[in-house]
Amino acid sequence: MRFFLGFIAYLLVCSVGFAQKINASYRLHIQKASSEIRVDGVMDEKAWEEAEVATDFFMITPMDTSFAKVKTDVRMTYDDKHLYLIVINHHAVDGPYMVESLRRDFSFGKNDNFLLFMDPFEDLTNGFSFGANAAGAQWDGQMYNGGAVDLSWDNKWVSKVKNYEDKWIFEAAIPFKSIRYKKGITEWGINFSRLDLKTTEKSGWAPVPRQFPSASLAYTGTLVWDNPPPDAGANISVIPYVLGGVSKNHQAEGKEVYRREVGVDAKISLTSSMNLDLTVNPDFSQVEVDRQVTNLDRFELFFPERRQFFLENGDLFAGFGYSTIRPFFSRRIGLNAPIQFGARLSGKLNKDLRIGAMNIQTGEVTESALPAQNFTVMALQRQVGARSNIGGILVNKQSLRYDPDQVTDGKPVYAEFNRNVGLEYNLASANNLWTGKAMLLQSFGPENMGRGLVHAANLRYASGNLTWNWQHEYVSENYTAEVGFVPRNGFYRISPMIGYRWFPKSEKILSHGPDINTSIFFNTRGEQTDNTTYATYNVRFRSQSNLLGWVAYDFVKLQRPFDPTNFSGKFLDSGTEHTWNAFGLEYSSKPQSLFTYAFTSRVGGYFADGQRFNFTTDFGYRFQPYVSLALSTNFNQINLPQPWGDTRFWLVGPRVDVTMTNTVFFTAFVQYNEQINNINLNTRFQWRFKPASDLFLVYTDNYLPAPFNVKNRSVVLKFTYWWNV
Repeated sequence: MRFFLGFIAYLLVCSVGFAQKINASYRLHIQKASSEIRVDGVMDEKAWEEAEVATDFFMITPMDTSFAKVKTDVRMTYDDKHLYLIVINHHAVDGPYMVESLRRDFSFGKNDNFLLFMDPFEDLTNGFSFGANAAGAQWDGQMYNGGAVDLSWDNKWVSKVKNYEDKWIFEAAIPFKSIRYKKGITEWGINFSRLDLKTTEKSGWAPVPRQFPSASLAYTGTLVWDNPPPDAGANISVIPYVLGGVSKNHQAEGKEVYRREVGVDAKISLTSSMNLDLTVNPDFSQVEVDRQVTNLDRFELFFPERRQFFLENGDLFAGFGYSTIRPFFSRRIGLNAPIQFGARLSGKLNKDLRIGAMNIQTGEVTESALPAQNFTVMALQRQVGARSNIGGILVNKQSLRYDPDQVTDGKPVYAEFNRNVGLEYNLASANNLWTGKAMLLQSFGPENMGRGLVHAANLRYASGNLTWNWQHEYVSENYTAEVGFVPRNGFYRISPMIGYRWFPKSEKILSHGPDINTSIFFNTRGEQTDNTTYATYNVRFRSQSNLLGWVAYDFVKLQRPFDPTNFSGKFLDSGTEHTWNAFGLEYSSKPQSLFTYAFTSRVGGYFADGQRFNFTTDFGYRFQPYVSLALSTNFNQINLPQPWGDTRFWLVGPRVDVTMTNTVFFTAFVQYNEQINNINLNTRFQWRFKPASDLFLVYTDNYLPAPFNVKNRSVVLKFTYWWNV
């Protein structure tokens, strides 16, 4: 504990002296529009002639020491209801633009695009991003942690892209009701990013060092308002949905099961920076099916949250901890029981203080004796220094009308309650060179069962050439987070990493260099149980293609029985030790081509002195911007002694995306997973008939590969409408 407190003190010291905003001298003045703005991709209004121009962008990659060769001009204005943006993206060389499709929230590195990053609180940590690719597909997301963008967040705004021989113009109108900002603040953080794939140049208005993403809020300039932004006024959105569907389990020879559901979400802005989300009988079915993966790991896999109710300011709750130590993971809620209603308050009280509170009620499930349960989560985050913050979290899962007589093997089927309380400090220096975290968690259960402790910390340094990170973790054996994601407990872990990059003056190579990282686990008795050490060499080409080679050493002392195929049902004994070496190669082609490809390979040892060979491929072809074809494959061959023998299995996933316009989408994909003996077919039609309002038609089939019998089948029609009161 003393070491933990000392580490926090060290992180606090690291943050001292970095309070000055780096790009404070980059200032863009915005004034109220003197004429009506039509969002049509044509700059013919008087207001645009009078607006100040942000130009002379700085190159971020391939070099960050000069002005951009690709010219970009940005103007902004506003009226009582909207913030307006128009961007002239000049061509540097002749030829068509390059995009994947008209799909919303496109892949940044595979599209000619322009993005806006804004920080309405000037806290260099939280904000919003809007943009478009050169074909007009929209991009929007909520920003957190100083530069991460959650693209699952969608809101109402309109835009238009118009293409010319020598440029493409992007024009947008963002309602003040769609963003959060503090009333009266006249300076916002802002930056603009441009990616031009023909020249492979990424640039920004306010300069950003190339080792950081262009979204880094630490490097924003300033948007200076002539008057405080207008009050958004009453801001209430009601989002009802109607759903109908039918499904049938053919394996169990069941009857058709019909779904007739109605529900509603509401978003109420209590202030311009504080939002209340309400939901009654929400539909949390996945219209976006998770991509299947081959699992040869001993621990649970993580899949991200996509449900709209949990997304706004989601980092307040889900960002607490590390990727494998999360006290709150929203996908635990509604997994086994229907959600009846919920409320969620989140946002900023002032520039330095963010709060979040959530309460959700689920119904009981008679078939599994699962009682009704209530979930409460509370989070608080206080900014300290330039961009650092201290946060706290409380997570409570409570069973209602709990029956202690429901037991299996003498133990209760479900706990009466599970609680987690946590505190963490997040370091982020003003120049982003130093980042880190120190956290402490305590879990509580009935009669002190499930009472456990977690503490962990890391410190990372990233300059232009050198990157290093130190991380350590401790999770006690009885730590329990029933609403979290903690796939492993009862361990100490240390995980140092160091990497270096050279940036040669080469026409072909952008950067190259090695990385070395180690992850060593010990059990609570101090015995080493795992050691995975990787050495990689990375080459990034100016064409945006990538090549990586690696070698690895693995040691595992099993703490519980494990099936090394996750397939056969035959297990290695607890306590057995296994050591092996492996190597591999990875490559991804340049995204500018209509035909793209990538592959990874792994050759080497495995458990029980066995051998494992893995090969994956990803192929894509696009008829831009309307049709995108893709094929993913994953092959594993595992050679082990008896009783396992030789095991081979495939995961194959062809996919087609048709984007008829930027409001009409059709997706169809097949996933053949030999490991779980399943073929999944999913087709989805989406019509965004108004901003943030959709009609979905989803058809799903699951088959046994042989003799190709239907396992289950479902059809769902869903209508959702975003109505601003």
